[in-house]
Amino acid sequence: MVFSAKTEYGLVALIDLAAVYATGERVQTGEISRRHGMPERYLEQMLTSLRKGGYLISVRGPRGGYQLTRSPELITVSEVEECLEGESRAERQGDRDNAEFRVLDGLAQRAQQARTAVLEGTTLAHLLLERDGLRQSTPMFYI
Repeated sequence: MVFSAKTEYGLVALIDLAAVYATGERVQTGEISRRHGMPERYLEQMLTSLRKGGYLISVRGPRGGYQLTRSPELITVSEVEECLEGESRAERQGDRDNAEFRVLDGLAQRAQQARTAVLEGTTLAHLLLERDGLRQSTPMFYI
C-alpha cells in the first residue's frame, strides 16, 4: 500500500519544515504549496491536523507560518500517518472463516507488520537526508 494523498502531502510539508527546524524559521503554507505544486487549501487541512496532533505550532501574521514542535529525529513516518489517517478498518464481506480468506488475512497481517516496522524506523530526519542526497546527485547544466 502506498501513501494516501493526505499523508503524502503532509510528509512533503514536514520534510520542508524539518529542513529549517534547526534555524527556528517558520514556513508558510503558500510557500510549501508553490514549491511542490500542491493545492494550498488541501495542504492547510493536513497542517491543521498535524498541529492538532501536536507535531506543529503555527504563528499568524505576515511573519507567521509553521514550525515543528520537536526534532525531526523524534518524529516517525508511522506516527504522522496515524495522525493524518486515523485508524480505519473497512468491513469486508464474505465467509471470513474459510481457508482462502484466512490465508489472505495472514498475508495481509505479515505485510502490514513489515510496513509498520519500516515506517516506525523511519524519521523525518531520515527522509530529509535522502532528499538532500537526491538533490546532490542531480547534475546541473550551465549554459
